Amino acid sequence: MAKYLYKLGEWASRKRRQVFFGWIAILIVAAIGVGSVGITFNDDMSIPGTKAEKAMDVMNKEFPHGESGGQIKLIFKAPEGQTLESSSTHQKIQDTLDLVLNDKAVESIANPYQAGTISKNKEIGYATITYKVSADKVTDASKDKIKGIAKIAEKNGVQTEIGGTVAFSHVKIGGTSELVGIVIAFGILVFTFASFLAAGLPIITAIIGLGIGAMGILISSNFFSVQATSLSLASMIGLAVGIDYALFIISRHRQQLAQGLSVRESIARATATAGSAVVFAGLTVIVALCGLSVVGIPFLTSMGLSAAFTVLIVMLVSITLVPALLGMFGHRLSPKPKKQVDSKKSLVVKKNKDSNKWGRFVTRYPVQIVLVCLIVTGIISSPVLHMELGLPDNGMKSKETIERRAYDSMAEGFGDGINGPLVVVLDGSKSPNTQVSFTKVAKELSDLPNVSSVSPPTSNQSGKFAMVTVLPKTGPNDSKTKDLVNDIREKEMNVNKDEKVKLMVTGSTAVNIDISDKLSEALPQFAALIVIFALLLLLVVFRSILVPIKAVLGFLMTLIATLGFSVFVLQDGHFINFFGIPEAGPLLNFMPVLTTGILFGLAMDYEVFLVSRMREDFTHLRDANKSILSSLKHSGPVVTAAGLIMISVFASFIFAEDSTIKATGLSMAFGVLFDAFVVRMTLVPAVMTLLGKSAWYLPKWLDKSLPTIDVEGESITNHIEDNIDKKVRKY
Repeated sequence: MAKYLYKLGEWASRKRRQVFFGWIAILIVAAIGVGSVGITFNDDMSIPGTKAEKAMDVMNKEFPHGESGGQIKLIFKAPEGQTLESSSTHQKIQDTLDLVLNDKAVESIANPYQAGTISKNKEIGYATITYKVSADKVTDASKDKIKGIAKIAEKNGVQTEIGGTVAFSHVKIGGTSELVGIVIAFGILVFTFASFLAAGLPIITAIIGLGIGAMGILISSNFFSVQATSLSLASMIGLAVGIDYALFIISRHRQQLAQGLSVRESIARATATAGSAVVFAGLTVIVALCGLSVVGIPFLTSMGLSAAFTVLIVMLVSITLVPALLGMFGHRLSPKPKKQVDSKKSLVVKKNKDSNKWGRFVTRYPVQIVLVCLIVTGIISSPVLHMELGLPDNGMKSKETIERRAYDSMAEGFGDGINGPLVVVLDGSKSPNTQVSFTKVAKELSDLPNVSSVSPPTSNQSGKFAMVTVLPKTGPNDSKTKDLVNDIREKEMNVNKDEKVKLMVTGSTAVNIDISDKLSEALPQFAALIVIFALLLLLVVFRSILVPIKAVLGFLMTLIATLGFSVFVLQDGHFINFFGIPEAGPLLNFMPVLTTGILFGLAMDYEVFLVSRMREDFTHLRDANKSILSSLKHSGPVVTAAGLIMISVFASFIFAEDSTIKATGLSMAFGVLFDAFVVRMTLVPAVMTLLGKSAWYLPKWLDKSLPTIDVEGESITNHIEDNIDKKVRKY
């Protein structure tokens, strides 16, 4: 692989203008494409085949004339000292609802006084406004009218909030998060390279690659089911790896320029060596992200493929556009010559030229360091033992949002369960007396623990099916609500036997519970797949048995530590104010699987960049300890800078408004922090020191049967020598 990348790097540096303007042209064409077809995100996060989804299908089939239009709830709270039944308050609410009828898009209004949607203390009630179109097609003009009407009611002294199925807040695409990450990354690059010019190149190439990847995702949203969070996730990962990949190639190029290589030869070699690691690392990330499709969950597949596509683009940009820009700037990227040291210091510098303080410290106390790393991992990981999964609801949004205020108002008036009602579909097609059975089942449901109320059964046209709404006493993400769903499903066995009635639970709360259960079941399978893939891949790359095992164990340490930290902050609520998290709650149900896929790819990135240098030096020196010291000396600072850049990019997404993006950014930032600095820069060299030369042991029969992947660039020397021999013979 290195030989081909050598030729690619040399070609890109010669054809630098064509390569540069070629990528710019692709970016412009992609932008025009987005402008032509627009954007069509689909935020459906259901999983076909779950019990709740099957119940939903039955309900839609048997109750086809149900309300299909989008609904907005106007939630009213009476002024202090009054109730909604006070004459003045009643009149104000009626006047408010009369204004709603001026919107021709409104199909009907369910008045709280007629529908009976008033709390027991008569202080809070809500009107349901149904539109002629589905929730996602309700226009901004209609939404603005509702917000204006709510303000009028507020001025009249009636507190008014807005809820329902129509969304008023949307995930913002791009903006502050990416900008913050770029600014911090630029500062780290300036410190690393001591050059504004060299620091700017990774930013430029990453933005171009990310731009093309993002445009591709936006265009694909018109043809495939793509969530808005898929774009945010792809931006998060694409920007981070784009900067890192360019950093590795540019850093290697500057090292070689300092050694006296010509610009073109240095570019070719940097593309061959660092570029090989970039390609391998990039493909590892891509495979890990595409592996999310194995779980069989549509929205997770969309997220994985979107991010994988973006990583592919930034990887291609790194091995083509970066060499082209290096060729454009030539010797202007050469590092400044180091200042001469006095004679006393020169002996120390010469003695430690192939090592640094950190490398000497780690290799001196390997046993103690391994023990400390294991203890730290155990402490950080402990909260994972009580991890709970769920989907964020409006109760986890900021208190400044429309949805959160409505959520709190409804909970205040009608209990927490009003925000997560359960819909039970009763199938009485085999019951001899359906109506009697339906009434009896509803009574039995009301006797279950944690049930606040049960609505009377509503039969369909045939009379063979009925719907019952069960309001839990607890909120949608409460563990007691999950227990209630399981209780209803367990009761179905007895009811079906005695009354010949089948119970099916659905509704958003039941759907979310099923999604969480499905993802929990999928995590061990996906993690096992990832581990097997890593072992085989690293076995081929490093020609070693113990190095892949060590790498996988390090990844598992990173994974459980990241999940433990996420539970500690996001679920248990520690430091949520510091991180700007509006409310503590269960972990995103897809976070463990998503974290596994992303962190695996990124962990293998640092493993390759660090350990490939160890193998390269060991191949030449045959000294295991010196190869570790050399790797930490030459690759360590670059891995450190890359880790800090990736952490800053992920952490910048904590500033995003969407709770899903905030939580993902926080978890990924900690995951990279732990993996880069605790596992790769500390534990890995300590373990490699203990293993010594045995770390590179591979049976000869296995070595012969494995394909050769030249990540270290050993084939370049032969390639260059062959070219020299040809020129000599020709001469």
